[in-house]
Amino acid sequence: MNNRPLQSTNLDEENCLSDEMAEVLRQKTDRERLQIGFEMWRAANCMIQATVKQEHPEWSAEEIQREVARRLSHGSV
Repeated sequence: MNNRPLQSTNLDEENCLSDEMAEVLRQKTDRERLQIGFEMWRAANCMIQATVKQEHPEWSAEEIQREVARRLSHGSV
């Protein structure tokens, strides 16, 4: 796999990735970076699902999953 470098970043209002973390990620392979991203998505999915279940205990599993998808997609689903 290609181990392309990530673009240089600065920590500011628009970008939450510090230069130090960008350097750590530059050392990772594409596969490792993809795995990190997937694990972050999975963690977000679990946290949102738990939040929705707590907010709406009366909802069915399908309604919960629909709301989780909506929140993860910023309303585009």
